[in-house]
Amino acid sequence: MGLNVTRSVLPTWLARLMCGTAVLCLAGGISFPALAQTNDALAGNFKTNPNAQMLLESDELVYDINAKTISAVGGVKIEYDGNRLVARQVTYDQKTGRLKAVGKVEIVEKDGNRIYAENLDVTDDFKEGFVNTLRVEAADNTRFAAESAERIGGEITKFNNGIYTACEPCRDKPGKAPLWQVRAQKIVWNGKNKTIRFERGRFELFGMPLAFLPAFEIADPTVKRKSGFLMPSYRYETNLGYGVSVPYFWALAPNYDLTLTGTGYTKQGFLADAEWRHRLENGEYSIRVAGISQQKPGEFDATNDQEDHDNTGRGMIGSKGAIHINPRWTLGWDAMVQSDKAFAYRYGLEGYADYNKTDQIYLTGLHDRNYFDLRLYKFHVQEGYSDSNSASSENKQPWVLPSLDYAYIPTQPLAGGELNFNLNVQALYRDKEDGTASTGLTRSGYLSGIKGNDGRITGEVEWKRTFITDSGLVLTPILALRGDGMYVDSNSVGVTRDQAFRGMATAGLEAKYPILFTAANSTHVLEPTAQLFVRNNEPYAGQMPNEDAQSFVFDASSLFERDKFSGYDRVEGGTRANLGIRYSGTFNNGLSLNGIAGQSFQLGGVNSFASQDFVNAGAESGLETARSDYVAMIGANYGAYTLTTGGRFDKDTFEVHRAEVAATGAGKYGSVFGKYAFIGAQPTYGFTEDRQEVTLGGTAKLTPNWRLLGSGTYDIVHDTLVKRTAAIAYDDECFTYQMYYTQQRPITSTGTAGDTTTTYGFQISFRTLWEFGKPVDIGGI
Repeated sequence: MGLNVTRSVLPTWLARLMCGTAVLCLAGGISFPALAQTNDALAGNFKTNPNAQMLLESDELVYDINAKTISAVGGVKIEYDGNRLVARQVTYDQKTGRLKAVGKVEIVEKDGNRIYAENLDVTDDFKEGFVNTLRVEAADNTRFAAESAERIGGEITKFNNGIYTACEPCRDKPGKAPLWQVRAQKIVWNGKNKTIRFERGRFELFGMPLAFLPAFEIADPTVKRKSGFLMPSYRYETNLGYGVSVPYFWALAPNYDLTLTGTGYTKQGFLADAEWRHRLENGEYSIRVAGISQQKPGEFDATNDQEDHDNTGRGMIGSKGAIHINPRWTLGWDAMVQSDKAFAYRYGLEGYADYNKTDQIYLTGLHDRNYFDLRLYKFHVQEGYSDSNSASSENKQPWVLPSLDYAYIPTQPLAGGELNFNLNVQALYRDKEDGTASTGLTRSGYLSGIKGNDGRITGEVEWKRTFITDSGLVLTPILALRGDGMYVDSNSVGVTRDQAFRGMATAGLEAKYPILFTAANSTHVLEPTAQLFVRNNEPYAGQMPNEDAQSFVFDASSLFERDKFSGYDRVEGGTRANLGIRYSGTFNNGLSLNGIAGQSFQLGGVNSFASQDFVNAGAESGLETARSDYVAMIGANYGAYTLTTGGRFDKDTFEVHRAEVAATGAGKYGSVFGKYAFIGAQPTYGFTEDRQEVTLGGTAKLTPNWRLLGSGTYDIVHDTLVKRTAAIAYDDECFTYQMYYTQQRPITSTGTAGDTTTTYGFQISFRTLWEFGKPVDIGGI
């Protein structure tokens, strides 16, 4: 018999039965994060669609007027609002107000959870009830079982002999114990206090008890945040000793909390750490404070780790945040103040432990075609050297007060073309000169940054429009105007101007002629490209500081750039032509190819890349002569396999000055990657010999669950294996284990191999329960 019914007496109690059994049964899984999707049901806040129709199928429907019971008997199947219940019989007793389902009860919730029981018996308000032989299979592949469960007073649910695991049962031996499981004689869920208490529990691995847990209590998943101790962590470092961290989370309110962490190190003593987090209606922020009184500072090297060696009381305070002023504007910050330069780095304070860390305050705005970004920077180098050490870098880092970028693209075209505006403002202050005139380089006066103040304001407008002729030729004229106002207040050696104005006007034309070739199994496009840019010489080339255009690489990716300098402090001048060809090809078997090759020519005026400046920008770049070196690159992609190679080649001899080859691949039995890099000698920068390095690595599947991982980096010039990593790992649906070994031997500035550093580590992860250690990183492309 099948009935399609709407809201009435019958669907009311059946709907409540389906929702209520979910409440009772799934309460058994609330102790585990995996079942957090049932939060609403557990809290009694489950919702159904009041307009949903219910489909009831059973062999017969029995109304017992005398006994006041309604029963669906034989092959009962009920579907309501995406949920399904199957049982041999479902009965509602109107006198006692109890709902009963018996005979291999199965409930499938619309979120994917499956609940099995032999029978269940609950009151119609679900404050009291009993379920026998309970089993739950959650949508995320976690499982829970109990011999029986009892609900008392609408607040307490007790589960007897409960078991939880995230492991799938063995297909060949379903009765075999899973890899791991948690077993407890009694689990008590307190719906009022939102807690779950495990009594006489144990953690089992391969069916054997590994840890006995007499009693412990956690928050149920309906509570997003609850005060209590978090999972401890472990750390070891030679100078610090063994360390164990125990964090305590204090949920003060729904929108702010405090985490207190104490870490005890066997050599350095107790590290106190506190982090305050506060979420606002329009943003969030955090404040972190940490400190330690080192017990054995003498464990650190007095020369290379002087900051660690000379300081006993050490600490820091840091803050991060972002306030959304409105949908367009955001104000944010990330700042840190510490007692010495290396504290946060040495003790690995997460979020503040980067060796090179940037403090900043910023204001950003984005709307349609407008972009605004204002930032104030301070750069930290968390080094061990003291400021008095000549190798120290921290005291040479500038304050950037401020850096401003603004871009605007009008929505309306001008003369049929696209117009865009760019504004950049930069002001810097540095306490100490970064660099020296006596470094022995071929260009004297090498300065990464001057002492004192310098600044620049740049405004640029560009217009371009694309025309396509009947023959397929693509022409793009380009016009650009730029002005820079610059100033310097410094007594650094070599600074010749204290203020200047730099104006640049550019007229350019790009011509492309795409040619399409088709074959039976492939399609190819060749696109010969030529560019011509006519502009005045770069004013004051090399006479003003260069802070943001110090490093650039001339390769195929930058061949067709209008200005190949990496920043605003330098700008290309003179007349230049760029010639090359682009290629792309696709094949029916899935192979795709792409490539670029070409050369650049200085046709007139002063070559900016041949003009000296304080950082030797442009020297040995391949652009410093009238005819540049050749640049080329080609890449191939075939499914999970990629290969890219490119380089720069001497304009006369085709000698390789720079080259790189990289490849990746993945298949049924593992993955592999490789990279080779070559950079020719650059005496101007102090590199008197070639640099060559090759990296190889990958993973190999030994079995469906076991893997070998490894990688190595070899310095060919110095015949030294500078880094190697090996690991073995096991992975399945519920458990991960990794054990790894890493050895590093860096090349020093004198060209010799430095001290060897060896690290051993491991990671153990029980899915949905806890994770210990860190995964291995073998690198990659």
